[in-house]
Amino acid sequence: MTNAGTWDDTLDDLGRRRAHAFAMGGTVRVAKHRGKGKLDARARIQRLLDPGTFHEFGTLVGGDVAADAIVAGSGLIHGLPVMVGAEDFTTLAGTIAPGSNSKRYRLAELAVRNKVPLVMLLEGAGFRPTGDHYGRTPTDLLAQARCSGKVPMVTAVLGPSAGHGALVAPVADFAIMSRQGAIFTAGPPVVKMSTGEDVSKEDLGGPGVAIASGVIHNVAETDEDVLDEIRRYLAFFPPSAWSYPQMTEPDEYSEPRETPELLDIVSRDGRRTYDMRTVIDIVFDTRDWFEVQPKYGEAIICALAHLGGHPVAVVANQPQVLAGSIDAAAADKAAHFIAVADAFHLPLVFLTDNPGMLPGSESEHDGVLRSGARMFVAQTTATTLKLHVTLRKAYGFGSMVMSLIGFDGQAATYAYPGATMGAMSAAALSNASNADADLDTTLRAMELEASYRSAEHMGFDELIRPEETRNALLLSLQRGIYARQAVAEPVTRTAIVP
Repeated sequence: MTNAGTWDDTLDDLGRRRAHAFAMGGTVRVAKHRGKGKLDARARIQRLLDPGTFHEFGTLVGGDVAADAIVAGSGLIHGLPVMVGAEDFTTLAGTIAPGSNSKRYRLAELAVRNKVPLVMLLEGAGFRPTGDHYGRTPTDLLAQARCSGKVPMVTAVLGPSAGHGALVAPVADFAIMSRQGAIFTAGPPVVKMSTGEDVSKEDLGGPGVAIASGVIHNVAETDEDVLDEIRRYLAFFPPSAWSYPQMTEPDEYSEPRETPELLDIVSRDGRRTYDMRTVIDIVFDTRDWFEVQPKYGEAIICALAHLGGHPVAVVANQPQVLAGSIDAAAADKAAHFIAVADAFHLPLVFLTDNPGMLPGSESEHDGVLRSGARMFVAQTTATTLKLHVTLRKAYGFGSMVMSLIGFDGQAATYAYPGATMGAMSAAALSNASNADADLDTTLRAMELEASYRSAEHMGFDELIRPEETRNALLLSLQRGIYARQAVAEPVTRTAIVP
């Protein structure tokens, strides 16, 4: 006879229910999933979090459907709390039902309430046709939208992700995909039925499509690589908009130093290109900086780096692409990156060398003016610390979007001697006006004097030698950081625009 006064039977029952949830889709399905070179949902969370820190909730949601196809809870990354959810593809293809929707909502709700980052690991087929009526039950996307600009949001796409679940990625601040990932409004079977198009999931929303469209920011090879990259990304950010980024421990890399290498990297001849990535390597603490969207809008580099141990966000023109001209994709990328950096109080460092916005019919068809205006609004409304260096040139609207405009709240503005600016280059002006040889020479001479004339009227705080670049930025950053004498507060906006 069972002793009603003990816990044995009750706890055994709980143990059986938990074991069912922990088994996910069962031994066969999990083995098949792992056989494709993927981690299962629980293994993904273990890889992402500091060892032994995962604390799950909603384990019994779904009843017979293990954890209702999503594993959810909290844990630590670099010793700081995060909320994390992982869709379980081995259980009904990771689909979403009322119970799992509630768990997803709860994750985002707790992220904002506790002021900690939210990480979502996606591999699911969207809503599950359960026949249940949702009524006025809040959708998880509502809670996730409320996270925007308040807590860092990161999404990983680690397999096919369709429908409602896929919308999490563009809502996030940063979205990364494995080589086996794919993301789309609807998967190939639905596309075939709706439009007659016969397309593979790779051609519909694989990395080649998702990166080119800008829906996904970065790609890594394996599940493990993706999860390691998320840990790297979050290391640059504070837990929320209510706190400032944390400085790393001082070491030899964070000390002041001159940068004579830039004399060889940045040619004085404005017609010669160079790789701005090598400038970033030299100016910032180490070469272990994190680039966001390296294969999209490549005329601008957006990077997370450290300067004197302080996390900073770098927006830099890339002279090797379109001669540094800013096209629509580059401006859109930079606008989103600037908004994310501003939301979480990362100082912005602009490294400028561009001949303006990209002209031409194709660029106009792409909406370059709209995208440029979006970038302009993002950077002029940014309230975080802003630092600017013009290395060689900054023309027209291309200078304004790179924070070269008076009374724009910069902590410091610098330029190299001979840096040129204006409505257009001398060469372009000569061609436009059919200038003769003498006038052309005069225009070019005036162009070379522009930096000195600007400095005479405080157009820059100072003209600096290339060797002084790192130290000028570092000392200005250290001075500007003193403004952080009050508790951090979220930037006044409703959300970061995807």
